[in-house]
Amino acid sequence: MGAVIAYRYFDTRWETLPEDSEVWGQEVDRVYIDVEPQRPHLCSLLQNLMPGQVSYFLLCRLDELADSISEIGDRLGQLEALGIQVMAIAQPYRTGITSGPKAFAHLLETLEQQQRSRQIRQGHGRSRLKFLPPPGRVPYGYRRGKERYVIDRQAAIIVKDFFDHFLLYGSLRSAVRFLDQAHQKKISVTTGQRWLTHPVYRGDLCYKNNEIIRDTHAPILSREEAAQVDRLLRRNRSLPRRSASAPHALAGLIYCGACGSSFQRSRVTAYRKQQEYIYLRPRQCPHSPKCPSLAYDRILEQTIHQICQELPPAMAGLKTTGLEARRGQLEDTIGQLNDRIAQLETLVQDGILDGETARLRRYKLRSELATLQDQQSQLPPDNLRQIVDNIGVPQFWYALSAPEQRFYFREFIKAIEVHYGEVKSWRITLCFMF
Repeated sequence: MGAVIAYRYFDTRWETLPEDSEVWGQEVDRVYIDVEPQRPHLCSLLQNLMPGQVSYFLLCRLDELADSISEIGDRLGQLEALGIQVMAIAQPYRTGITSGPKAFAHLLETLEQQQRSRQIRQGHGRSRLKFLPPPGRVPYGYRRGKERYVIDRQAAIIVKDFFDHFLLYGSLRSAVRFLDQAHQKKISVTTGQRWLTHPVYRGDLCYKNNEIIRDTHAPILSREEAAQVDRLLRRNRSLPRRSASAPHALAGLIYCGACGSSFQRSRVTAYRKQQEYIYLRPRQCPHSPKCPSLAYDRILEQTIHQICQELPPAMAGLKTTGLEARRGQLEDTIGQLNDRIAQLETLVQDGILDGETARLRRYKLRSELATLQDQQSQLPPDNLRQIVDNIGVPQFWYALSAPEQRFYFREFIKAIEVHYGEVKSWRITLCFMF
């Protein structure tokens, strides 16, 4: 009995090679895999096969044999003329079984549909290798140009205002309401969330399998703003509901050290007086009597005083050796990838690589580069210590608005715990992010 062989063809422009071996339903002596459109392994196999050498030829679909119906028929004829049983695992085809005009007509119709689908996907794959925009609806704020997305100036103003409002107040729902009030543009919260994380607004394209190619068109959001948006989204996940957009600086940060309850900011005015009294009280204190309320301004002043005193020494004692090593490693790897991308054109000119292979290699390298650059953007800024030195000055804090104070508090503080003492005394403990 002859051997059992299997064959697969993958178009790497739009298909991904499987990590695990295929399950063919029976033991296979050898598997041939082609990733080039010319299918060199299949051509070599057909030229060298001898009668009786192979009993079964397995493949997933018949359209993997060639790019046209006529070529598929020719190669099936070659195999069957040698007495080889051809079996398509994902199709109702087996030599000698698929017979009759109806069955053959149905199979031919299926093959034609698969060929059309493959041709469409091949076209999308060729466009992807040229870093052209993917098919489908153009994201709001852009319009489709000849080879890339072009900013729609009227719509881009609305998108930019949405991002600016989110960066200022850190609230997604507030930014959605702002668009409705300022521009009469109604979007859902889900759409707003998608805008905040969509690569297209950062000048990048997102292709199949979430592969990102950076700097393909003009961005609406700068890299610095994008990194700030990501930090805000990460911090908001850990904050209590409705605290992200609260108007005061300590929202979502302050907790009672005795009962563990968060604090609610309240305000009262005296009868027939304009003076306003703002205080903090525990939301859900289980104690009886309940933990006392505290003057908001005194808590804020004490927080500013302690962060000025405690943050610089804490940062000075923070070990940054591993962070600096990681930053240097990323910079070296990014530099190596850029050098390899730059060498591709030379390899094509020297005839070492053909244009199609070079485009595929460039696409993969730029996808790897985007991943590394995203990791690099998540690292703390280089001038972190200089920022901390400025934050250590009380005048810096009092020159900020409440939203700006809230931004810097959340940048460094994870929580503020209030501990009560005797005779209405209290103290706070700052829990830093690091």
